[in-house]
Amino acid sequence: MSSVLLDVHLTESDAEAALHADARAGLTAQPKQLPPKWFYDGRGSELFEKITELPEYYPTRTERALLRASVDDIAAASGADTVVELGSGSSAKTRLVLDAFTRAGTLRRYVPQDVSEPALRLALNALADEYPGLDLHGVVGDFTHDLGGLPRGGRRMIAFLGGTIGNLLPDERAAFLTHVRSVLEPGEQLLLGTGLVVDPSIVVPAYDDAAGVTAEFNRNVLHVLNRQLGADFTPESFAHVAAWDAEHEWIEMRLRAERDMTVTLAALDLVVRFAAGEEMRTEISAKFRRDGVRAMLGEAGFELSRWWADADDRFGLSLAIAR
Repeated sequence: MSSVLLDVHLTESDAEAALHADARAGLTAQPKQLPPKWFYDGRGSELFEKITELPEYYPTRTERALLRASVDDIAAASGADTVVELGSGSSAKTRLVLDAFTRAGTLRRYVPQDVSEPALRLALNALADEYPGLDLHGVVGDFTHDLGGLPRGGRRMIAFLGGTIGNLLPDERAAFLTHVRSVLEPGEQLLLGTGLVVDPSIVVPAYDDAAGVTAEFNRNVLHVLNRQLGADFTPESFAHVAAWDAEHEWIEMRLRAERDMTVTLAALDLVVRFAAGEEMRTEISAKFRRDGVRAMLGEAGFELSRWWADADDRFGLSLAIAR
């Protein structure tokens, strides 16, 4: 039988305090901005699942196909007995990884980490049924600062998939990777998924689909603020914008006010004014090149050991060793 443990390092009150701080800081900044993690309430998660099925949105299916093709090589190259996944959600893609490490005969423990305790409990229950004998140790926490609570012991490989590292600004990326390195022993590993730089004619439609699902996903952050902070945003008065930034090589999502507006956030005792045409950044999704990934990992104390990419060079998987 599987052993199932759950450590909670992030409570609802912690998440509430973080939302308050992020909303106040972002809405009083110039230009205004909000972190993308607040997209993902129940409705936002459902919308994102719909996005992953859209014909324009290639990253999820490209990464999944690449994992499917490479995962036995990854397991053989790694030899880890513990797979840790950051931002695990439902752990759907990681089942490919777990199956490969099981076939390789090394897997003993899986450690999913996520901000949502209910989602993590559901995932652990399902995995306990699917992988009898596998030790499961869930950790509720924020991957940007709660990694010190990850269980130690064994030979660990941390998986950070989905291209999520691209949602972090360069300084945030560097801090995150340094934090990951600090909780690993020399020789332990990081499996990193990164979207790669492709032609803007391919990447922009992935974040601005014809059906308008991404636009609704983008506006969902305003619904979150209305519900959780007593705000009075009119989401339909904001237009979805997706633009390629060639200098930084990232796609940027914004919300553009279509008229002058004054918004009150009761929980923050804050009044925010938007001018017609003013844009608020809600997400970046940086795309990378292999040499840049190698350099980024090297600066954080990792050595790039193996690299896998799809035939069209749209997504990369890096296995890096902690020096």
